[in-house]
Amino acid sequence: MATPGKGSIIGYWLLTGLICLSQAASGVMDLSGKEELVEIFNGLGYPLYLMTILGCWKIAGAIALAVPGKARLKEWAYAGFFFDFTGAAASHIFSGHEPGQIAPPLVLAAILMGSYFLRPASRRLA
Repeated sequence: MATPGKGSIIGYWLLTGLICLSQAASGVMDLSGKEELVEIFNGLGYPLYLMTILGCWKIAGAIALAVPGKARLKEWAYAGFFFDFTGAAASHIFSGHEPGQIAPPLVLAAILMGSYFLRPASRRLA
């Protein structure tokens, strides 16, 4: 495999940084029980304890993507975030929500995929 260029490394860290920051912040917000999020979860028909579960996993996934090594753990974090983003988009679609509520998780899924495909060899499974 060819050595990745400087642009690929910068792109990887930019996209990965966006995912890590957004998911760490989202996890903290989920754990805070913010009223706006409670309304969203109620509107989607999800139990509120799911906010606690998702909040913990989002923070753990952000840490897993940021730290060096642990390639298998990174694979799980990428998969978990992908399921979260696409599941969120599907939940909004099935609940009849507007495109403005459907688009953000799909944009995050695209950013996540960019990070996944640009990751350097040291962050991939052998």
